[in-house]
Amino acid sequence: MKIVKRFASASLALVVCAFAMPAMAQEPIRIGEINSYKAQAAFLEPYKKGMELAVDEVNAAGGINGRKIALITRDDNANPGDAVRAAEELLSRERVDVLAGSFLSHIGLALGDFARQKKVFFLASEPLTDKIVWENGNRYTFRLRASTYMQAAMLVPEAVKLKKKRWAIVYPNYEYGQSAALTFKQLMKSAQPDVEFVAEQATPLGRVDAGSVTQALADARPDAIFNVLFGADLAKFVREGNTRRLFEGREVVSLLTGEPEYLDPLKEETPNGWVVTGYPWYGIQTTEHKAFLQAYQAKYKDYPRLGSVVGYSTIKSLAEGMKKAGGADTEKLISAFRGLQVQTPFGLISYRALDHQSTMGAFVGRTHRKDGQGVMVDYRYLDGAAYQPSDQEVRRLRPAD
Repeated sequence: MKIVKRFASASLALVVCAFAMPAMAQEPIRIGEINSYKAQAAFLEPYKKGMELAVDEVNAAGGINGRKIALITRDDNANPGDAVRAAEELLSRERVDVLAGSFLSHIGLALGDFARQKKVFFLASEPLTDKIVWENGNRYTFRLRASTYMQAAMLVPEAVKLKKKRWAIVYPNYEYGQSAALTFKQLMKSAQPDVEFVAEQATPLGRVDAGSVTQALADARPDAIFNVLFGADLAKFVREGNTRRLFEGREVVSLLTGEPEYLDPLKEETPNGWVVTGYPWYGIQTTEHKAFLQAYQAKYKDYPRLGSVVGYSTIKSLAEGMKKAGGADTEKLISAFRGLQVQTPFGLISYRALDHQSTMGAFVGRTHRKDGQGVMVDYRYLDGAAYQPSDQEVRRLRPAD
């Protein structure tokens, strides 16, 4: 009788395991995403929508080898310490398989260092600092968006065409702004040796004193201005500059200003003729972008911003990497991402094996005020692969993995 009972118990255990194992096999791959949602809502609300659209598409197509992906987000309060604490919580409590996200450059650097210490894969979606793939680069961190260096390199040829000698620079005084100003000066000096930088205004992020900054730039009497301000700081600077006629008779080259997140709020105050990087979603006619635009508008009844493209491409990149790696194992994912090709709304991009930087490019054009609204005109897409430094230069800048 005891033998029969033992046999029955063993059979029941096998049945339970048989049902449990498929359930365990179907556990989703968890993506832990950290960002400054409250502090940078203009960019990151559309960004989150882009991610969610991509998650829906990946899961509808069967997920990763039959496993769905799940997105778990956290707000970093625009603070590196909070970002690291959120990353720790995502790993320890939520058991995420990979990390992604960050907007502000100093937070991206903090998360990249966390990934190095914890040996976890991290895809930095938005932070633009060059350090994240160069001086502070590590084997666990990859970056999606075109870097500060790449976007500055796209703008410098346009700046040289203006044939202006005396330049002023205004930028937010943190890692991204400092990097953008330094790179622009270096590349301009190389391309136009007689250039002079007659004024430089470094402003607190989110707290620009637009009146004093505008007056200081006007007092320097520059021929042209290189602007790196964005968001609310940009709007204040434009308004004050228009009022004081700072931009009249002066060329302006401006990083990020053509992105709808920052251009749309300017409305009738939009300056005409600034040379900018941006995202003219209304005029891109490629097959890839049309498909993305249609899907985004169908889901959200709204037009995409650049954040939408970045969020969407972040998830698509992770999904392609996981398919190639056969899952979310860190070392296999690192190998998969080196040279990985991903189809995005901007076309096919790849991740360079040497420094983990993607070749996603940017649109360069000029601002124009039309019917009380800012738009980009005379724009063209520049492939990021053509604006990356040489392998030799990257090896000099990046520590060995």
